[in-house]
Parts: sequence; C-alpha cells; structure tokens
Amino acid sequence: MIVGIFVLASASLGISAARFGTAYYYLFHQIIFGLVPGAVLFFLALKLPYTFLRNWALPILILAVFLMFLSLLPGIGFLHGGARRWITFGPISFQPAEFLKFAYVIYLAAWLESKSKAISSFKFGFLPFVIMSAFVASFLVLQPDIGTLGVLMAAIMAMFFLSGGSFKQMILLFVISLVIIGVLISLEPYRLDRVAVFFNPAKDPQGIGYQINQALIAVGSGGFWGRGFGLSRQKFSYLPEPIGDSIFAVLGEELGFIGGAILIVLFLIFFLRGVWIINRSSDGFGRFLGTGLLFLIMFQALINIAAILGLMPLTGIPLPFVSYGGTALAFTMAEVGIILNISKKRI
Repeated sequence: MIVGIFVLASASLGISAARFGTAYYYLFHQIIFGLVPGAVLFFLALKLPYTFLRNWALPILILAVFLMFLSLLPGIGFLHGGARRWITFGPISFQPAEFLKFAYVIYLAAWLESKSKAISSFKFGFLPFVIMSAFVASFLVLQPDIGTLGVLMAAIMAMFFLSGGSFKQMILLFVISLVIIGVLISLEPYRLDRVAVFFNPAKDPQGIGYQINQALIAVGSGGFWGRGFGLSRQKFSYLPEPIGDSIFAVLGEELGFIGGAILIVLFLIFFLRGVWIINRSSDGFGRFLGTGLLFLIMFQALINIAAILGLMPLTGIPLPFVSYGGTALAFTMAEVGIILNISKKRI
C-alpha cells in the first residue's frame, strides 16, 4: 500500500501538472476517494465477522447488478473511451464493476457452500454455476470491460475447482472461457490489434503498438537499478496511461529491475500468506470466499505486469494497490480485510 502511494505520487507528476496545474492532484484524489474509504472498509471487514456476508450475499449481489445496470444508461453512466464503466456523483466517480466482482465472489462462496455435495453434478452443480456466471458476465460484456471479465472468470473457476469441481468440468470451463474471450476479441478491431501487436510489437510503433513500445522502452531504460525515484522520462507525455495500466513501466524505469522484482516478491508473499490462511480456514464459506478474493487480486496483478512486460496482450487492467482508481483501491482494501478476518477463524 505504502509502495503504491509513493509510485503513484511519482507517476502522476507530469499528467497531473499538465491537466490541473498542480503536481499532486491525482495523489490527493487517490488518498481522499480511495485510501480513506478503503481504510474504513478495511477496518469494518477486519472487525465484523465475515460470516455475516453469507446471509447478505444475495442482497449485495442484487445491489451490484442494479448499479451495473445504471452505469449502462445514457445520462447516468459516464462514457469514456467507448465504454460506460463509471457512475458520476458530482466530482465523485464510482466504478460498479469493482463492486460486482466483489459481490459475485461473496454470493458464489455462499452458493458453493450450500451446494457442496452437488457440485460434481452437471444438472445441480455445473450448469447452475455456468448460468449464474454468464448472467453476471453479461454486464461486463455490455460495458464493455473484457479485462475485468477475464479476471473474474479466473477467480470463480478457482473457487469452483476448490469446491469439488471435477477435472472434466474444469477443462470444459476452460474451453468455454477461451471461446468466449476469443469471440469477444474478434468482435472489436482494437482488440484484434492488441493481439497482433503482442505477436509483433514492432507493428505500427506510432499507432496501435505505441503503448507497449513506450512501456518496454521505459522498463528497458531503467536497467538494473533504475534512473532514480521521480526521474522517469517516459511518464512525461510519452507513455500512455502512466497512472493506470502502464504504472509498472514507470516503476521499472525509476527503480529498475530490482524495484520491479521487489514488488513482484511482495505480491508473491501476499499470495502465499493468503493460501496459508485459506488452508487453515475452518468453514467452507471462508475457504471459498478467501480463494475468490485472493485470486481476484493476484490474477489482476499478474495480468497487468505480464502485459506491460510484453508477455501477453495489453488489457487495460490496473495494478492493484498501485494504479490510480479510488473504487478499485477501496474494494481491494476491503478484500484484504476480509482475508485477514478469515485468518481469525482457524481449524
């Protein structure tokens, strides 16, 4: 968290000064609308028994779906870059997709616990799981937010497997997911362009390949030790989205290989600690909930870092704890609070 605030403070210097005349607009905005509400949610998630979420799982999911529906309505949902992903309340914007991920993991954890003996059944386990997940996923497709869809699909598949899903069911889910993602990519030219650039980064370096090429330049120029904190050059009008999905490139340029490696190790420690907590959980709901929340965070981090390093196509997914985005930070902190809460109730 502390690392993320410092990295954002540096990455946002240029774009903040250019747009608002002050170097720390985005930093202050992240603290006020992300860190502060996130701290409140973290404290509540840590102190309140996580088991109460089981009884409120359906109302929470209904609220999340309702907010997603509102975000799709013209005049309510804020349109940016061809997608309606935000609801605005004056100077405050809210991203319902972050709430939807959180809500569906809670609901699915409660549902999986109640169906623990029927999960291996196609009719009573696999099919209802696919239908529910397809309904929730449809809202992300309509926004569209395919990156978030991929993260959510990966997390819920991990939950389904932990609950007793068979190997054949997992293979079928994987194939279905690949087909869906493939179809969605083929429907939009810009998504096909991202895939093409992944296989050939040199293709159109001033057009569709501009972001990944600038990101690789930033990471490469950082070398082993980096240019030094605050000394990135790429963040000044060269690198697109320096405070969003490209922020790891800024970190790599300023702190070098060693800085990037330390951040990755921190995520790895967080993941291993989360797995330890889940394995020691005394109830099914806690295990499924912890698994879903942990994988939401880790898959998002993995996809973001891999994309910036050119190991997979760019997705636009932000880096947890680091990228700018108040809604994402607040819910991520809530998710961490719940995971720590689960650790209190052990076998």
